[in-house]
Amino acid sequence: MRKLFMLFSSALLAFSTASAQDHGLEQPYVPETDKAVLQKLEDWQDWKFGMIIHWGAYSQWGVVESWSICPEDEGWTQRNPYGIPYYDYVKKYEALATTFNPVKFDPSKWAKAAKGAGMEYVVFTTKHHDGFCMWDTKQTDYSVAGTKSPFRNDPRANIAKEVFDAFRKEGIHAGAYFSKPDWHNENYWWPYFPPKDRNVNYDVTRYPERWKKFQEFTYNQIEELMTTMGKIEILWLDGGWVRARKQAEKKAADITAAENDGKVVKQNQDINMAGITAMARKHQPGLIVVDRSVHGPFENYRTPEQQIPDKPLSYPWETCMTMANSWSYVPDDKYKSVNTLIHNLVDIVAKGGNYLLNVGPGPDGQLHDEAYTTMAAIGEWMKVNGDAIYSTRSVAPYKDGKVCFTRKKNGNIYAIYLLDKDEKLPATISFNGLKPAKGAKVTVLGAKEKISWKATGTGTQISIPAAVQSKNWQHAVAIQISAVE
Repeated sequence: MRKLFMLFSSALLAFSTASAQDHGLEQPYVPETDKAVLQKLEDWQDWKFGMIIHWGAYSQWGVVESWSICPEDEGWTQRNPYGIPYYDYVKKYEALATTFNPVKFDPSKWAKAAKGAGMEYVVFTTKHHDGFCMWDTKQTDYSVAGTKSPFRNDPRANIAKEVFDAFRKEGIHAGAYFSKPDWHNENYWWPYFPPKDRNVNYDVTRYPERWKKFQEFTYNQIEELMTTMGKIEILWLDGGWVRARKQAEKKAADITAAENDGKVVKQNQDINMAGITAMARKHQPGLIVVDRSVHGPFENYRTPEQQIPDKPLSYPWETCMTMANSWSYVPDDKYKSVNTLIHNLVDIVAKGGNYLLNVGPGPDGQLHDEAYTTMAAIGEWMKVNGDAIYSTRSVAPYKDGKVCFTRKKNGNIYAIYLLDKDEKLPATISFNGLKPAKGAKVTVLGAKEKISWKATGTGTQISIPAAVQSKNWQHAVAIQISAVE
C-alpha cells in the first residue's frame, strides 16, 4: 500500500503544482476596504512563516486526505486495493470515524516546536472535503467528538480548540482551514443520486431548497468556529469550485457536474460568501478571509500551492507547501532538507510572500520525529537570521544569482547569500542592483567583525574576513546594510 500511495502522492504533487499554476496569480486582485482587515493583512505580512496542519481520520490509512472518495479518475483519487467497488470503499472510509482515537495527541508539543522553528501563525484543518469535523460541532455527528467516535469522551475531544489554544499560548496566531464542499453532507452529495465528481451531485436550480440547507449548514459551522474557538485571525477556505457563477458558464478546464438539456454545464454553487464574511467579521473583527482561487473581494491573499512564483506579486500572497511529500500523514514520508526549506523561505520572503509549511500528524496524534528535527534546525537558523525575514518587504532586484534581498521599514537592507550544502562562505560576495549608501554600515548577522565593501559598475562587492568565513555557517548568511543609494 505504501508503494502505491507514493505513486498517488507523486501524482498529487504534480496535480498540486499544475493547479497552482491555475490559481489565477495574474488575475485582477480586488483590494480589501475594511480598515481593520487591511491592518491585519499588514500584520500578517510581518509574520512571514507559518504552519499548516492536515489531520483527520484518513491518517489511519496514510492516504491522500479525502480525495480517494472522489469519483474522478485521477492519480490522486485512486482507491486501494485497486478495483474495489466505489460504495464498498466509501463505507470503509467513513467507518474510519469509528476507530480514530489519537490518544497521544499533544498540541502543546506541536506548538512549542512551531515556536522554536520561528513560525508566527498556524492554519489547522477543522474540516477537509470528506466532511469529518475536527471539533465538537453541533451541525453533524460526523466528527471526532461524535457519538461513534472512540475519542469523544476524552477531555481533548474538541481537537481544533485544543490546537488553537496551545498555539496561542505560545504567541502564535490562529487560522482555521475549512472546506466549503462537504462530501458527507446529504445536501451536497445527495444520496438519491450518485456523486459524479467533486461537485454537488444534483441540479441546484431544480432543488434550490436542498442547496439552501447546505448554505445554512456551512454558515452555521463557520459561525461555530468563529464563536467557540477563541481568537481566530484567518479563515482559510478551500474547495474553490464551490463558488458563485452563471449557471451556464463553463470553461474548458472546469470539472463538470450537472446536465441541462443534454449539455454539461458548470453549476452555480453560491455559498453566500458575503453573508459568511460579514458574520465571521462580526465575531472576529479584522478577520482575514482567504476564499482560495475564487478571485474577488473575499480572497484577501492568494495561495500558490507547492510552488514559488517566478517574480514578486503585486498583492499579498502565501506559498503553501508540504514539509515532506504529502499533505497528510504517510508512515515513511520523505522530508525536504533543511537547506531546501530555508532557501524556499528566503526566496519567498524576498519576493514579498509568506511561507506556510505543512505537517501531517499520524493517527495517534504524533508527528514524525523528522518533523521535529527539521523544525528545530530551521529555528537555529532563524535565531541568527530572523531579523532579515520578519517584518520585511520586497525590494528590487529581489534576487541576483545566489543573493536574495529583503527590506526593513527602517531602511535596512539584507542581502542573503544562499549556501549550497556543505559550501563554505566565500571571501567575496558580489551582487548587482543595490549599492550601500556612502558611510553605510555593513554587518553579517551572527558575526561581530567589521565588513568592508566597494561599489562596482552595477552593484556591490562584499569582502568577508577570514575570521567570519571560518564560522560554521549553514544554509544562508544574511548581510545587513544600513542604507542604500
